[in-house]
Amino acid sequence: MALGIASGATPNQGVVTAVVAGFVVSVLGGSRVQIGGPTGAFVVIVAGVIATQGYAGLVLATLLAGFILIAAGYAGLGRLIRFIPMPVVTGFTAGIAVIIASSQVGDFLGLTTGAVPASFIAKWALYLAAINTTNPFALLVGGATLAAILLLRRFAPQLPVFLIALLSASVAVELLHLPVLTVAERFPAMPTGISAPHLPQLSLALLQRLLPTAFTIAFLAGLEALLSATVADGMTGYRHRSGQELVAQGAANIASALFGGLPATGAIARTATNIRAGGRTPLAGIFHAVFLFIFLLVAGKFIAHVPMAALASVLLVVAWGMSEVERFKSLLKMDVAERALLLLTFGLTVFVDLTVAIGVGVTLASLVFMARMSETVRLLPDELSIDDPAQRASLPPRVEVFRFAGPMFFGVARELLDTLRRIGRKPETIILRMDGVPYIDSSGASALEAFIRQAKSEGTKLLLCDLRDQPSVFLAKMQPAFLGADRVANFQDALDRLSGSASQS
Repeated sequence: MALGIASGATPNQGVVTAVVAGFVVSVLGGSRVQIGGPTGAFVVIVAGVIATQGYAGLVLATLLAGFILIAAGYAGLGRLIRFIPMPVVTGFTAGIAVIIASSQVGDFLGLTTGAVPASFIAKWALYLAAINTTNPFALLVGGATLAAILLLRRFAPQLPVFLIALLSASVAVELLHLPVLTVAERFPAMPTGISAPHLPQLSLALLQRLLPTAFTIAFLAGLEALLSATVADGMTGYRHRSGQELVAQGAANIASALFGGLPATGAIARTATNIRAGGRTPLAGIFHAVFLFIFLLVAGKFIAHVPMAALASVLLVVAWGMSEVERFKSLLKMDVAERALLLLTFGLTVFVDLTVAIGVGVTLASLVFMARMSETVRLLPDELSIDDPAQRASLPPRVEVFRFAGPMFFGVARELLDTLRRIGRKPETIILRMDGVPYIDSSGASALEAFIRQAKSEGTKLLLCDLRDQPSVFLAKMQPAFLGADRVANFQDALDRLSGSASQS
């Protein structure tokens, strides 16, 4: 309910999402204990889409995201999401937490503000301008609800904490006739059931506008679902199937869109609660969706009596849980690159846009990774390149041996070529040992080709040996570029060839 309201939708649409998407995730998912539904990660995106494209635009974006997730699942892209670095994940989840908490300040204090702008700075400027309209009764209800949630979590965590706190706040407001805003006043025509499935209106122009948003929804849904499944694996000892989990998330988002719901994904907090309560099979998630559906039909009309200040308290707790303060602080103690990734992603999420934050964060993380990988590629001189002392003793005169260590890819091509050119001696033969190169791409091969040509022009013969599988296959495809170098199986074969050549001469 609270996530639906924070997203600019209705409490009913939040519950519908939990029912429909949660059921599909449990039936089709690759994790046995995953609980699906709306989450805080989508609040910012959903609110932005509803504000600019209307609810119909959100439904279409969710539908498109579902198909993208299914395609990603069958393409095996679930394995790639785990390569997103922790500073980027922590930065944008903490940023989302700040945005969610900020969006609830008005209801928590009972401010009279009218329409609240989406911009973080403009939103707080409006709050400060309206601070004299604070409703003390709303602040009392919100504060009491927040205190109840924290106390119940501390002393009775096995109880349905949020439900108890909301029921208590609703009863208190009704009995005491407190002048606070309720769900009924905010959403007077809110339905209390699930509508029949229907397709959204389609147009090419709308599809083009919403496609970037659909990719963002798909990315967040896939990322959070797989993170949640990984956490669940650690708690249960199971192992989830990432491809099937993405397919299930895609189907869940399609179903949610058809039934008028919101974007959905695996919810880490609800999944962990399910596991702690003893859930070990998909039946737990299925019954979770069924019970929510019964609640929606039987008790949906009571949603109208829930105070908005109490729902704001729920979301403040959700935002605090998302912020991962301890992990954020620990990452601030890391090196400069880690801190920069964290703070840049966090700042872009809060002050600019979540889509920009993800794109910039992942791109910068990739560049940092490539820069670090380029530092690992080095050329070891002959005293470090020969393991066997007998082989070193039998090395013919005017022969140098070098061993590469690290992947040779486009990020290290320049450094590799500079390193090769720094070899001051001009021996008759250079043996290049490649057993420390697990991977080579066209740029690395091009740098190697340039060195071979340079050596050949100076009358130096080259032997490549100890090639691993990927470099061997790759260089074989580029064979015309390496006619100036001979390839042998291993270092001993290279020595034997040189000994044979010396005896013949």
